[in-house]
Amino acid sequence: MSLHEPVHPLLDEVQVTLQGAIALIRLARPAKRNALSDGLMAAVHQRFAELPDTVRAVVLHGEGQHFCAGLDLSELRDRDAVEGLQHSRSWYPILRDIEQGRVPVIAALHGAVVGGGLELAAACHIRVADETAFFALPEGSRGIFVGGGGSVRIPKLIGVHRMMDMMMTGRVVPAAEGVTIGMAQYLVPPGEALAKATALAERVAQNAPMTNYALMHGLPRIAEQSADSGFFSESMLAGIAQSAPEAKARVRAFLDGTGPKVKP
Repeated sequence: MSLHEPVHPLLDEVQVTLQGAIALIRLARPAKRNALSDGLMAAVHQRFAELPDTVRAVVLHGEGQHFCAGLDLSELRDRDAVEGLQHSRSWYPILRDIEQGRVPVIAALHGAVVGGGLELAAACHIRVADETAFFALPEGSRGIFVGGGGSVRIPKLIGVHRMMDMMMTGRVVPAAEGVTIGMAQYLVPPGEALAKATALAERVAQNAPMTNYALMHGLPRIAEQSADSGFFSESMLAGIAQSAPEAKARVRAFLDGTGPKVKP
C-alpha cells in the first residue's frame, strides 16, 4: 500500500509506503541530494503525523545516491539574530516528534549524511550505514552553527570533542569509523542499508508497543537522571510495561515453553 497521494506539491518529496506494520518514509529529492528545505521538513513532519495507527516502526531513507546532504543552502538568506533563532527553533518540533514520537524510527544511511542530514539521522533511534556513507558537519567552515538540535543529540552519540573536531576542521568521517565511534550501530555492504533497516524494523515492530515506547521515552531520560531518580523511573516503567495485556501474554508463552528463546 502506498500513501503517495500528495495534497501539496512538497509532499511529493517525502513519500510513504506501507509494508504491514512498517512504514518506509523516503526523502525523494535526489536532484538536490535530498537537501533539507523548510518545505521538505514540513512535509516530513506531516508524513509522520499522518501515519496510521497500525504502523509500529518506521524506516527513514533517501532516494538516489545520498541519504541527505544537509541544509538547502539556496534557502539560506541574510537573517538577523531573531529571525535566525526563530528559524532554528521551527525545526525542533519536527525532529522532536521523530525522536519522541509514537513508534521507533530506523534510519538507512548511504552517501552523504551531512549537516542537517546528520541532525535528522541523530533524531532516529537506530542507524544503519552502508559502506558508501560519510558523515560531516561543514557548518564551521561556512561560518554558521548547527541549528536542528545537533549540538544536543550528536555529542550523546560520539562525544563533545569528536563533534567539535568535525565542525572545526571539516573532517569527513567514513562509514566504518562512524560506526566505531557511535554515529551508527550497523555497517553493511553498499546498497544494503535499506534492506537491513527494514529487517530491523520488522523485528522491532514485533515488540510490545509499551516496551518500545518506554525505551524511546524513558531510557534517554533515565540516562540523564541521578542514579536515585533513574532507579525510581526504571521501576515505574517496569511496572507499567509488565502490566500491559500483551506483555502478560508474552511472559506466559515464555513460561509454558511456547515463546521464543534467546539464542546466540
